[in-house]
Amino acid sequence: MANGPLSLPARLCLLTWDTDPTRAAPVVRAGALADLARRGLLVDDDGITTPRDLDSRTGDPALDGLLELVSESFPHRWRTWVTLHARYTLDAVREHLVAEGVLRAEKHRILGVFPSVDHVLADTARVAALREEARRILSGSAAAEEVSWTTATALTLATAAGLPLGADDTPPMALLSARASETSPAFAAVLDELRTALRDTAPAPSLSRGR
Repeated sequence: MANGPLSLPARLCLLTWDTDPTRAAPVVRAGALADLARRGLLVDDDGITTPRDLDSRTGDPALDGLLELVSESFPHRWRTWVTLHARYTLDAVREHLVAEGVLRAEKHRILGVFPSVDHVLADTARVAALREEARRILSGSAAAEEVSWTTATALTLATAAGLPLGADDTPPMALLSARASETSPAFAAVLDELRTALRDTAPAPSLSRGR
């Protein structure tokens, strides 16, 4: 199996693996936007997501696909891009993970007629390690210097979306946010926009009913 570093959206794709795609897609899209913003390929222009250079590319199919989509679309705010056509980014990340050997694509036909593809985990040990790392960090067992930017940003976004990551205690969000935002004040502002958008997509907590 592939053991190279995972991109931010790929990490979020695996952390949200058991989540319904309609809920996972905005989280993965937010990760791609954050990745591109940190690289300086998407910049904030008075709240509008703006490509810095129309010819820039990363070499990552999912990130480059999003860059192209933003470049060719009507200008939108960061919060809009978190959900607008978000499934395109999720699908691109999955296909890249198939190429890396982390996922496996299984083709079949619905009702024996309509072609479809199911993605299944091929590298289960890698996903288990990601989730164990998330639990350890969110429980407060890791020092700030031990948490990479990618991990801190992934957990910041996943937590904003209300995803269950196995932490029983209150997550150390101040630590994670500071680590994720340390790139620059401009990126910190973008991250705040992405977090707000994901909170809006999170399902409302269920209220227990009295007897």
